[in-house]
Amino acid sequence: MTDFDHAAIDEILHSRVRLAIVAFLAGARTADFSAVRAATKTTDGNASIHLRKLEDAGYIAVQKHFVARRPQTLYSLTERGRRALLAYVAHLENLLPKSGGTQP
Repeated sequence: MTDFDHAAIDEILHSRVRLAIVAFLAGARTADFSAVRAATKTTDGNASIHLRKLEDAGYIAVQKHFVARRPQTLYSLTERGRRALLAYVAHLENLLPKSGGTQP
């Protein structure tokens, strides 16, 4: 990228909570709802809304099943989500000035 194109930033990942969720899942591989909520320090409702948006974008996968007759929801980062995260970070790096240059 040769020009300062801040408009190309991924709007899905640009939310602080969604970025935190994706980054957490990149390291955790799979996590249940309470682990995601605790890691991102958000409320149930807020986590739920952001998780749904990430699922709709195809960035996370959701698996629902029962453990001891209680529902459990597991989340994991998809390959599309991993690529989006890496592209997001690379794009931000491209917006920064190159090191070694002269400072104004």
